[in-house]
Amino acid sequence: MRSLNIAATGMSAQQLNVDVISNNIANMATTGFKRARPEFQDLLYQSQRQTGSASSESGTLVPAGVDIGLGVKTAAVYRVLEQGPLVGTENDLDLAIQGRGYLTVELPTGEQAYTRSGNLQLSPEGQIVTADGYPVSPGITVPANALEVTVNAEGGVSARIPGQVEPQALGQVELASFANEVGLKPLGNNLFGETAASGPASIGTPGSEGFGTMLQGYLENSNVNPVSEITSLITAQRAYELNSRVITASDTMMGTVTQLRG
Repeated sequence: MRSLNIAATGMSAQQLNVDVISNNIANMATTGFKRARPEFQDLLYQSQRQTGSASSESGTLVPAGVDIGLGVKTAAVYRVLEQGPLVGTENDLDLAIQGRGYLTVELPTGEQAYTRSGNLQLSPEGQIVTADGYPVSPGITVPANALEVTVNAEGGVSARIPGQVEPQALGQVELASFANEVGLKPLGNNLFGETAASGPASIGTPGSEGFGTMLQGYLENSNVNPVSEITSLITAQRAYELNSRVITASDTMMGTVTQLRG
């Protein structure tokens, strides 16, 4: 019976659905996290009577055929890119991106990665780095005697130095943008990598066309909605149970046929 395999694909799909939902819930407090949503597609169909085929010698056509579906498969796990809520931290090195864009991070391998997580810190040399110690590109170093660091909406970084009336310019924060942000590969640790699907990074200053602005002293929270995730979890659980009932019903029907043969 096809229903056994069809229901099995349905159970497998809902199991993956629960995996995605559980990861969303687990990262509710992760800075800059974007919730994921699985997308499914129906499998191939077995055609027992083709639509539009001739039903008589007089030229009449079959208006609706008989096509039996073979189940479901996972097409993609789509990352929802809507802006997460901004939360004030009163920390000079916490930066939130309002709008499009990613901070560029230099990995120990020499490769570049990209992040929305703006909880930055200083290295022992005074360089602005991520929580893992990876420097933010382009490199900006804060003097050891700096009293206050300021980052404006356009990404300009300056510091107030003792004995100086005017703030000292330290550098410029740049953002990376992609034609297809969903195509970025998640690397873990709040980092993403460029892929052929995302397209090459386009570098620009915050506030310019196609780029968001910087907000100092804030962090972008996860865009996970707990109520929505719980609702999706209940729906996935019910769908899983329904598919399991299909298998039970199919098994009972096969048992009935076996008894008839006996």
